This record gives sequence, structure tokens and C-alpha cells, in this order.
Amino acid sequence: MKNMKKILAISMVAAFIMPVFLLAHPGEVIKAFNCPGNFPTGLAFDGEYLWLADRKDQALYCIDPSSGAVVRSIPSPAYWPTGLAWDGEYLWAADVKGGLPLSENYHGKIYQISPSDGNVVKVLEAPTGRPRDLAWDGRYLWCVDEGADEIIQFSPEDGTTIKTLRSPANDPRGLAFDGTYLWVSDRMLDEVYMVDPTNGQVLIITDAPGAFTRGLAWDGEFIWAADSQEDKLFCMKGLDDDLYVLKNERHARVTYTHVLTNFGPGRMLEADIHIAVPVDRDNQVIEKIEYADDYKDFVTDESGQKTVHYRFANVKAGEKVEAQMVTTAKLYEIRYFIDPLKVGGLDEMPDDIPKVYYENNEKYQMDHPVIADAVKKVVGDEQNPYWIARKIYNFLMDAMYYEMTGGWNTAPTVLARGNGSCSEYSFVYISMCRAAGLPARYVGSVVVRGDDDSMDDVFHRWVEVYLPNYGWIPVDPSGGDQALPRNQANYFGHLSNRFLITTESAGGSETMEWTYNSNEFYSTEPKTFVTSDHFADWKPLD
Repeated sequence: MKNMKKILAISMVAAFIMPVFLLAHPGEVIKAFNCPGNFPTGLAFDGEYLWLADRKDQALYCIDPSSGAVVRSIPSPAYWPTGLAWDGEYLWAADVKGGLPLSENYHGKIYQISPSDGNVVKVLEAPTGRPRDLAWDGRYLWCVDEGADEIIQFSPEDGTTIKTLRSPANDPRGLAFDGTYLWVSDRMLDEVYMVDPTNGQVLIITDAPGAFTRGLAWDGEFIWAADSQEDKLFCMKGLDDDLYVLKNERHARVTYTHVLTNFGPGRMLEADIHIAVPVDRDNQVIEKIEYADDYKDFVTDESGQKTVHYRFANVKAGEKVEAQMVTTAKLYEIRYFIDPLKVGGLDEMPDDIPKVYYENNEKYQMDHPVIADAVKKVVGDEQNPYWIARKIYNFLMDAMYYEMTGGWNTAPTVLARGNGSCSEYSFVYISMCRAAGLPARYVGSVVVRGDDDSMDDVFHRWVEVYLPNYGWIPVDPSGGDQALPRNQANYFGHLSNRFLITTESAGGSETMEWTYNSNEFYSTEPKTFVTSDHFADWKPLD
């Protein structure tokens, strides 16, 4: 279809309407100071001043957080200080060399020291060989170890380990406690994580302020980070009211094509093709949509999904018909920042959420014993929508594995079988969420496959759940089946810029049925063979 008729789905003037980049978010740098030395490691806050350890200077610097000026310094308790914490009266310092300045002599010790003169009050064997940073939770100490990839809670009395959690990623260095959550930095991924101290789940991921963030500290309002590559102290926002951040803009033109080919010997009497029309979302801006000259009309289903509808008739053997839509869009990586404590309750859902996002049907079978028993076991009496969604998400990591077996089976069948495609994972997740009272839907997309200039004929779909005070949040239960807590969290409230989202659906649509991106209906004369093909071609712009 060389001759295309330009029809703007959304008129947009770039000079006046731009995507909103939220500049204030967890991890946003408020201010920065130069470190007094060039090898900063551990960091703590004593209620008035910051304390910074420097490995080469073998000193602990007391720093004014308002100006970055050094107030005074005391000697480090040993020769290789790596972590600091403040318990309200004393400083605690971690040392990885066991008090001996010997290469490769990793034997961690923890020192309780007087902040006035640096005198050592107590020495503990570290609960792990290479403690990198410390935090105090009001009763116990915590440390991170990049060799063991662990976060360890331990007793300040004798060093007894109380709890061990898997670190978010494979090179944890900094650690802080904000009164509710742990904050952990990772050196290799250059990220900072908000972590649930009860189970180690990563709740928020944000970018680290520098390329080698070591020490972290919480001052009651902000997170401070010591970075040894930048040799700076960074003051960053922790939890904030902003919902998400956008980055990594992708500007592309996507040509979606749906083809029906009649191999005969009879006629294809009628054919209807519906292509889902994408709309603006938090992470995508639709600049222009072009349709073929012979499109018929637009239809909106009960979920609110709009499709462009093409109709064909009397297609002879050997002929084919083609429906096409060309979308020009700007797509962004999006990361939502969700504090479970700020999520509203199930009774705070907006009245304008379509009822179809709560309903049961033959694909979900929410009342089937396999689904009902799983929800009762997994959700229990949980009422926080975030934790309902997260508990079901965690459950499916253990209960299922990804496999494309062909077809889209019902939710109880897939859960009992224990494997499924991205679509089948979505059906199970939606069924369990709705059974627990949480509105859920699936979204469908076309995907960049490797190169910016690529073709996609596989596509991808995932789930969105509605969290009061936050809105519709992406959850990809098949993608989240990962080993690292960081990677698990990366598929809950995060999307890359690889997706043009076309479809928002409750399932069972009158136009799209259970498909996404496009769908067809056709009738033929007897013994007539018709094939269907659909694909998306990506072209980068700018």
C-alpha cells in the first residue's frame, strides 16, 4: 500500500507539548562536595555531622553537611576502613584487613569507637569476611559484603548473625537505614536500591550519583553517598512524591502490517481486520498515525480499546489483502517509584476504573479451585494493593517457568501445568489479582528486536495493576522470573524503551478477542485455505 492517507490520531506540536521529565525523584542529586581525601569509603551521620572514612589517609573525617567543611578528624581504628555507622553514642567502623596492613588479608573486623578521640571501645569479628559498609537500625548493626553478595544483620554485643539477605545485585558497597527501609548501592551496575529489610525484596531502583559509590548514610531527610571515583559526597533525595522518571528517548516509525492470503481454491467471502490504535501513555508520545486509503472505520470495545477496522470482500484464490498502520512515536524507558506505605487501600479505587478490569470469564476462571486456593495461600488477609500484587508476582516466580508451548490456555490450566508463554503468565497473574480484589488488565506491544532497525513478529504482552495514588503500574510476571532481587524488581514498575504499546484490554474483546496488536475475522467458501501473517517494522528517526 504505497499510497497512504495521513490521519492524525493526536495532533501534537512539539514546541508546546513535550513529555514530562520528572526532575525530582529518588536518587536526584541535591548538592555535592569534594571529599577531604581521594579514597573515601564508609559514611555515617551522627545527627549533626557526617563521618567519612578514607582508606589511604586511614582517618575518619567529621564533615559539616551544610558546607562540606571538615570540622575535625580522628584516626581510623585499623588500617583499611571500609564502613561506618552511628548508634546514637558511638561510631562503628568496619575494616576488611582484620587490623593488619597485609595484602589479600581479608579478615573483617568491626570496631566500636569513641567519636571524640577515636579510641576503640569494642572489637567484634565481622559476620562476614569482607564487610564494606555498615548501618544501624536502632537495635542491630547491618553490613554488606560484595564477596558473599549478602546483607547481614548482626548483634553489636558479640557479632552474632541475626539475619542474612541476598544482596540486590553482585557488588554491594554502600548501606544505610532510613528508619523503615535499607538503601544499598551497587558498584558494577551504578545503582542504589531501596530494600525491604524483612525479606530483601528490592522496592525501588535508582541511578547512583557516581561511578563507584561506596558509603551511604541517612540524615533523616536525604541519602548521602560517598563516591571514590568522583571523590565527592553527594546529597540525594530518598523517597519523594514524584511517581516516575523517564530517560533514554527512542524516536521511531513503526509500520504494522496484517496480511491475509487466500490460497484457494475457493473465495474468501468477507474479511475484517482490526489493528489496535496506540495512545499517549506515561512513557510514549504518539506524534502521528497513518492509515491506508481503504480503511473502513474505527471501533472502540468495552475496555475502551480503539481499533482501526478494515473490511474486504470477494478475495479470489491467489490474492491477498493487507491492512497497515504507521505510527511515529517517542518512546522512553520509565521507572516508577512506589512506596508501599503510600499506596491506598482496596477501598480507595477510583470509580472510573471500568468494571471489566474486575470481572471473571472463561480464560481467567477466578473461582476455579486452582486459582482460589493459590490466592488464599499467597495473599491471605493482605489488604495493601502493592503487597497483593507483589506477593502474587513472587509466587509465580516459584510456581512457573517460561515456555512457549503453543496456544493460550486458561489460567488454572497454566498454573497447574507450571509453565507458559508471556500471555499465559499474564492470564494467571490477572486472574489471581482480580480474585484478590485488585483491578488488572493486560497490555500488548510490538518490540525492538536487537537493532534499532528491526522486524518483530513475536511481540510481547504483560500486565498492569491499579495501585491507588500511583495509577496503572506495569508488571511483567514472565520477565520477573530472575535470580537477583534487583532483576526481579526490574520487571515490577519498570519498562525499557523497546516497546510501542498498542493494546489495553480486559480480555475477550468483541474486536480483539484475546489477541493484541491486531485481529482478524473471515469467512470462506468450502475447502478454502487462508493464512494470516502480522509483523512490525521499526525505523529509527533523528
